[in-house]
Amino acid sequence: MSDNNQNREVTVVDIKMPFISMVVFLVKLSIAAIPAVIIVSIIFSLISALFGGLFAGLFNGMFGGMGGEMHRF
Repeated sequence: MSDNNQNREVTVVDIKMPFISMVVFLVKLSIAAIPAVIIVSIIFSLISALFGGLFAGLFNGMFGGMGGEMHRF
């Protein structure tokens, strides 16, 4: 290993890959993305439920509930 600390930039110009290999790779990529989408949607739904319950409790306390008695001040 050399001790010079020079930054060298590399530019990728082309990737040579057969068409069938590219198709197989993209099919595997799309199949692998399905569990990731499921996990992200579960996390998003839990966060949405948390904020929904938080704001529902907040607005219920602020306005005296929905459809209940009207409070006159």
